[in-house]
Amino acid sequence: MRLPRAHPIGRGLSRRAAIQAGSLGLLRLGMHHLAGFRALGAERTAGDPPARSVIYIFLSGGLAQHESFDMKPEAPMEVRGEFSPIPTRTPGLHICEHLPMLAQRSPLWALCRSLSHGSNDHSAAHHIMLTGRSELPAGFDPTKPKDSDWPSMASLATALTPGRNRLPPAVVLPEKLIHNTGRVIPGQSSGLLGRRHDPWCLDAAPYNPSAYGAFPEYLFHHHDGPKSQTNLRFRSPDLSVPEWLAGGRLEDRLELLRHLDHQRAALEHATEVQEHERTWRSAVSLLTGGPVAGAFDVTRADPRLRERYGQNSFGWSLLTAARLVEAGVRLVQVNLGNDETWDTHENAFPNLKNHLLPPMDRAVSALLDDLKDRGLLDSTLVVMAGEFGRTPKISTLPGASHPGRDHWGAVQSVFFAGGGVRGGTVIGSSDREGGQPASDAQTPENLAATVFHALGIPRDTVWHDLQQRPFPLYHADPIRGLLG
Repeated sequence: MRLPRAHPIGRGLSRRAAIQAGSLGLLRLGMHHLAGFRALGAERTAGDPPARSVIYIFLSGGLAQHESFDMKPEAPMEVRGEFSPIPTRTPGLHICEHLPMLAQRSPLWALCRSLSHGSNDHSAAHHIMLTGRSELPAGFDPTKPKDSDWPSMASLATALTPGRNRLPPAVVLPEKLIHNTGRVIPGQSSGLLGRRHDPWCLDAAPYNPSAYGAFPEYLFHHHDGPKSQTNLRFRSPDLSVPEWLAGGRLEDRLELLRHLDHQRAALEHATEVQEHERTWRSAVSLLTGGPVAGAFDVTRADPRLRERYGQNSFGWSLLTAARLVEAGVRLVQVNLGNDETWDTHENAFPNLKNHLLPPMDRAVSALLDDLKDRGLLDSTLVVMAGEFGRTPKISTLPGASHPGRDHWGAVQSVFFAGGGVRGGTVIGSSDREGGQPASDAQTPENLAATVFHALGIPRDTVWHDLQQRPFPLYHADPIRGLLG
């Protein structure tokens, strides 16, 4: 499709800036995302929840509740583990000794200690906790995402919330969740919604199946312990134009549009080609509108702020998330750790103590402080969870040098802050061994409803699949007693 020559690319725009718009596909931002950047124009009613933003911190592998937010110091050794609880600033509330910075900020956050679902399988549990649906879809395949999967919460936010400042409604960073076998873990895509609603995955960290943790400071391997630094680096997206594209080979707009068509062909349906001209203009505006470079490039942040977050991938990811929310993104999913980093089957206590809890404690604490300092904490809900918790009893795998805990969907602790959360609150409890909900059990559906409520999406909202079949967005109530 030819961009009409009667329509200039944009007043005052250079040819290079126009070509930059075409290179958006190189950042995994298909042109289909841009259609969602415009305001949806939906009228809000007096009864609708206030529109906020959400940062969903996902700990792939499964955070052990006993070694974090639901310690059992009175239980037998094989249950309570090696760590000791410390008091927080909230009377009667204790958490793990290796989370001292979060302990000092307890007035800002709350816990749900009773979230439960029925799967102990990594792939199924990822799908459950990233989509907010406990029931797996028909034909679910643990080895790969499918178009028949339930859409992720990030995809639903992409489809149902307007972007602000011409930024996408939802962003996932710093990388997709990929198993060390190379398969993409299900639950991260748009599924039945259609691929045009896939969230923008901001690839800022290279996939490395041989190491885990917050590189370069906290690199480790589950079996072997600490790893030396490799050539891993956290990179902000490169908005510059590739040399082959800027070297004069594109002589007119028609050739440029053919390039865009080629990029887009694998990402969107042919029926959307009619929107090409409108999305083209949106792309140019996105690149020249201002918030993009500042939101994506953490190297521009104050060095003191970067030090507060931690000079590692956990800190850089959460700093990027804060800037994206400030710039206008509605939901940011931050994957803290590739390839099931938090899957502490073995060497659990040294790995948590030395490589996992310290950078998480520091980065999440800095995120809360940063959002508060910028006046964004009240309007930003922060959620932190994994795909499941860990078994009540410690066990040692054959050949492992130190013990750990197995997968456990029956109960996990979920962390909440900001966005109207009642600080110092604890919702629900687990039993004496931390193995089952003992009171006020919650489900992934309650978690998803809490997220959608925080985004300001009305309770009666429905979404439609590619066959235009309607599906309700809410399948439960938001977690009661959590939000003010």
